[in-house]
Amino acid sequence: MLYRFGVSGFLRSHMADLDARIVQTNQRLKAAQLGLQIERRGVKLALRGTLPPRPGSSKLRPYQQRLSLGIPATAAGLKQIEQEAKIVAAQLIQNQFDWREYLSFTDGKRLSQQDLSQQIAAFEQDFLNQPERAINPAATKTTWSSAYAPYLRKLSAIAAESPTLTLIEAIYKTVESIPLNSRSRQLCCTTFSAFAEFLNLTLPKDLKKLSGGYGASKTQARTLPSDQEILSAWEKIPNPGWQFVYGMMATFGLRNHEVFYCNLNGLKRGETSIEVLPTTKTGSHQVWAFYPEWIETFNLREFQLPPVETDLNKTTLRQVGQRVTAQFRRYGVPFSPYDLRHAWAVRTIHFGLSDTVAAKMMGHSVLVHTRTYHQWITQRDQQMAVDHALKRMRGE
Repeated sequence: MLYRFGVSGFLRSHMADLDARIVQTNQRLKAAQLGLQIERRGVKLALRGTLPPRPGSSKLRPYQQRLSLGIPATAAGLKQIEQEAKIVAAQLIQNQFDWREYLSFTDGKRLSQQDLSQQIAAFEQDFLNQPERAINPAATKTTWSSAYAPYLRKLSAIAAESPTLTLIEAIYKTVESIPLNSRSRQLCCTTFSAFAEFLNLTLPKDLKKLSGGYGASKTQARTLPSDQEILSAWEKIPNPGWQFVYGMMATFGLRNHEVFYCNLNGLKRGETSIEVLPTTKTGSHQVWAFYPEWIETFNLREFQLPPVETDLNKTTLRQVGQRVTAQFRRYGVPFSPYDLRHAWAVRTIHFGLSDTVAAKMMGHSVLVHTRTYHQWITQRDQQMAVDHALKRMRGE
């Protein structure tokens, strides 16, 4: 028959036969009052019926929708989708239908039936496509790669090493493998809480309680460079481009990558502020120089950025930041790039700048600002503040 009718004729005949069987199957589903019908869309099968609004939909009530499962339009596929129709109907009756189970339908499996690698891939897609994150895709990609992906890779490795563990057991084992009261433990627990919520997985132990006591108290012992140390380190950098990067971070308290994503037109006009662009980690915000005279000291009105790949289609914010860290090490800077940012923050406290304003300039919340930087005011800093207050009192 294949030779007589040709391939196209054979396919038409096959699909015509399948369509007839779909009609018969739909009659059974209608007789059972399941509220769902099977559709053939090309070479794939889908369900159609009254379903709850999809995540992110503006609709509030159930309405007619298509459930595209990617099941092949074959006799075996028809049997599978008939079973899926019964499962979906039961979930709807019990108010247990969850779109997440079906939006990530892969290899004929619902989300809860997929293996761990497939579930992680679906979680990543959901994370990257969340509407609030779509505003700043570069920052979202950086957050995923630096704060989520490392712990999910660790989970995959532990699950592979111990195949008898359930997913919940593997999650707890992964958490317990990371030092208590550490930033890593905190990020790990945040990642797995979000992952479990995505999978609609109930965890018997609250991961927040397992994250430990990491917080502001862990930052108290940090020693920041003095203003003189900052000036001395800048003088020892031989490359003008990297001197410019260093000077910008010291003067404006920028994150490593932010130097490369700034509107510097204000400096050209003789102003003492710059604009950090929306493509950065925390979006657009204005920043003022503390100290303003450092703009001239570091020659910041003469722009000399070093050659660094900044096209976010080819790199990430994290990779740009890592270039800065690498250059600090190369030139023997005796403190980290972020110490310049932290020193700027403490400096604004000495100047009496409002925490609300300083936090906005740094692109984080007031809570983070006060919890972090007020803890870093050392005895040296306090003495400086006292000296400044006494001078003001004396009119000096």
